Amino acid sequence: MKLLRWLAAGVLWILAGVVGLLGALLSVTIVLLPLGIPLLLLARKLGALAGGLLLPRAVRHPVKELSSKTGDAAASARKETRGLLKKSGKSVTDASPAKELSKKAKKKLKPKKKGLGRLTS
Repeated sequence: MKLLRWLAAGVLWILAGVVGLLGALLSVTIVLLPLGIPLLLLARKLGALAGGLLLPRAVRHPVKELSSKTGDAAASARKETRGLLKKSGKSVTDASPAKELSKKAKKKLKPKKKGLGRLTS
């Protein structure tokens, strides 16, 4: 697989060089400048793609690689927690203090009845 990636990168690198040379030749003339600039940009993208094929996945997409590793760790932690809760006989909702907090929050949000009391003049 690595040999195939290197071969594809080499072909793309040569293609980027040819397209870049053609874009540079077209950009010399003012009449063909609108054709030369897009070819130069295409050559740049092809060169970047060829360089990306040579690098390992962790270097090409460090954020995706990190998030997949973090996601795997989080999933295994959830699985382990679920297993421990099953052994203890509690569900995830019983183990969390969210129910108690919600009752306390409801009490705080409940409007208190206030009388007018005596008015002082």
